[in-house]
Amino acid sequence: MALKIVKGSIDRMFDKNLQDLVRGIRNHKEDEAKYISTCIDEIKQELKQDNIAVKANAVCKLTYLQMLGYDVSWAAFNIVEVMSSSKFTYKRIGYLAASQCFHESTDVIMLTTNQIRKDLSSPNQYDTGVALTGLSCFVTPDLARDLANDIMTLMSHTKPYIRKKAVLIMYKVFLKYPESLRPAFPRLKEKLEDPDPGVQSAAVNVICELARRNPKNYLSLAPLFFKLMTSSTNNWVLIKIIKLFGALTPLEPRLGKKLIEPLTNLIHSTSAMSLLYECVNTVIAVLISLSSGMPNHSASIQVSFSRHAHTFSLKYLGLLAMSKILKTHPKSVQSHKDLILQCLDDKDESIRLRALDLLYGMVSKKNLMEIVKKLMLHVDKAEGTTYRDELLTKIIDICSQSNYQYITNFEWYISILVELTRLEGTRHGHLIASQMLDVAIRVKAIRAFAVAQMATLLDNAHLLTGNTQRNGICEVLYAAAWICGEFSEHLEEPMVTLEAMLRPKVATLPGHIQAVYVQNAAKLFATVLRGHEGVPADSMVAQETSQLLIDRLPLFVQSSNLEVQERASCILQLVKYIQKLQQKDVEVAEEVTALFAGELNPVAPKAQKKVPVPEGLDLDVWINEPPSGSESEDEGRKSKGKAVFAKEESRHTKPRYTEVDEKELAKRREVRKAEQANNPFYIKASPSSQKVYQDGVGVEHIPVVQIDLSVPLKVPGMPMSDQYVKLEEERRERNKADKKKKKDKKKREKGEKGRRRRGDSGPESEEDITPAHMVDIVTEEMPELQITSPYRILSISLPVGSWLL
Repeated sequence: MALKIVKGSIDRMFDKNLQDLVRGIRNHKEDEAKYISTCIDEIKQELKQDNIAVKANAVCKLTYLQMLGYDVSWAAFNIVEVMSSSKFTYKRIGYLAASQCFHESTDVIMLTTNQIRKDLSSPNQYDTGVALTGLSCFVTPDLARDLANDIMTLMSHTKPYIRKKAVLIMYKVFLKYPESLRPAFPRLKEKLEDPDPGVQSAAVNVICELARRNPKNYLSLAPLFFKLMTSSTNNWVLIKIIKLFGALTPLEPRLGKKLIEPLTNLIHSTSAMSLLYECVNTVIAVLISLSSGMPNHSASIQVSFSRHAHTFSLKYLGLLAMSKILKTHPKSVQSHKDLILQCLDDKDESIRLRALDLLYGMVSKKNLMEIVKKLMLHVDKAEGTTYRDELLTKIIDICSQSNYQYITNFEWYISILVELTRLEGTRHGHLIASQMLDVAIRVKAIRAFAVAQMATLLDNAHLLTGNTQRNGICEVLYAAAWICGEFSEHLEEPMVTLEAMLRPKVATLPGHIQAVYVQNAAKLFATVLRGHEGVPADSMVAQETSQLLIDRLPLFVQSSNLEVQERASCILQLVKYIQKLQQKDVEVAEEVTALFAGELNPVAPKAQKKVPVPEGLDLDVWINEPPSGSESEDEGRKSKGKAVFAKEESRHTKPRYTEVDEKELAKRREVRKAEQANNPFYIKASPSSQKVYQDGVGVEHIPVVQIDLSVPLKVPGMPMSDQYVKLEEERRERNKADKKKKKDKKKREKGEKGRRRRGDSGPESEEDITPAHMVDIVTEEMPELQITSPYRILSISLPVGSWLL
């Protein structure tokens, strides 16, 4: 026996340990896979030996290889052998390997039940501790069921080290075996009053995680948690408890009244940002659940955050908290509008963006103009195109939300959109253009003003053609041309606008904008004819207009854009024909105007779904049955002349493919290129202006130089939006005075009954402010969201006692 021990010790001297394995892998980087394969063969030989120390060394090396991604499931039984070692050093290696390699589908895991139970009842606390730690990583439903009582017994162990581990692993047992939650709940409740702070903290963590699934079961623990919250000095325990109270408060609002004072004290006294954030979150949840008390306490929260105004993180958390208050109590947040607007001057971009999100929900009819005015000032001072584009988007979102619910003067909004057109380098030109079109179509009373502003934009189009990229600021010219053409009856000088739309510089704009220019030039031409035809003194003006179109349209006929070519060619031939009729003194204004007659109305995006399908129409059935695949090519050629259109189309949709080799494909490709090169009618591909722009240096790469201008940048002839703020205040005062006169008149008519009522109606409410223009509302149906909770496994009813503090 002694000889055998000596022989085993000599053999171990030549075995590679973990350090040798790691060193060898680093030295064999070129043939690492080959070296590891050799090591695995050596490990397999070591596992066949009877010496437990050799096996433990082999399992230790396998654990490292498993971390590198190699499969070691073939050594699962050997790992169980090392786990059953009586020596703690080897037992620890076995449990470590099991925690990394074992999972629910491991076959030998059922063999570990008795061994783990033996280790759990070991007098050595470290054997018990390593068994609990390892079990938490590979616990299965069967292991949880068989070992639940043993672990619950350990929750009353004399050593705090074991009690803490037992409490923590019970959470994993609950997930795998939910039926154990009911018998374990009383012992878990006792651990909240454990004398050891580590055990107490572990119990708080477990109960807080369970409460995330089903908070109602833990209302009975409110007094214990309240006592811990007021006595504990551990910030992490306080965070967990406060989170739990945040989940319990919506279930029982009376609990919130007792939490306000201690939470407010924590907000004002703590210096830990994480704890401060959780306090604010819970206070918000409490105040939202209460019907009263919101204004006073929200003010105290804002004061607490203003104390830490120099700390970016706390300022961000304060804005985040206010966004939650905004959802249920918008008026409480609106009172801090100035504080939020100050955040727009912050150096940190994330704070500025969070403040912008808050402003979206704070808007009302009273403060819309003021908020947008301050945002426009920030647009002028903004550094970087990204933040400036975000400001532009937010201004439009704020104004257009809820079908322009908060806009009372659309002349002001049009002027805002026009002022935004002076932003260079923006990529939201399409957004501005869509708003111009939407307002002009849906607000009929504003069309005359909108047409006048768009005509001025077209006359100053040279200021906007510097950025011709797609979605650039030049996109507003698309809307300007369309509005001036569609509502040309509101133009004071249509001839001037028509001449502006046919300037040679228009040819530098993107093709889709040129196409709109050409189309709406024809509408303006019809308006000029209608205004001057039939009047002998103005007959020359109509003929000059025709000649202007004939002189300018050939420039668009030569455009590289096919849509522009087609529209310009058609309109040019039409104008030439009209000119011949004008020379014969034939009146054509009525016929030309009829080409563009009719009014456009807004249509809801889902309107098509409301159109009923006619009876007997099945949209999923073939109109003509497709031909069968068994027909030969010869039969197809014979029936080609007699085939109906549907059969020809179906034959194209299912072509017969023949295998062609690479040489034949290359030959056909060369022949096709030669035919295209010799074909004078084939349009050769040319790089578009968009690609040329993208290949060049972007606007963001151009160095920015500060220019100190004594006058603000603006489009000539455009009214500034600031003047509408004062006009809107005057209009509201007039409306308020008129309403007061009507009320006084009613009081005089009612006599004594009227005198008993209050004379002053208080501050002006949102409903009292009437808009200057009406909007055509288009309703949109939104799908309802169904939210289901994924956590139902721990929805177990527990005994609930008295929870009142």
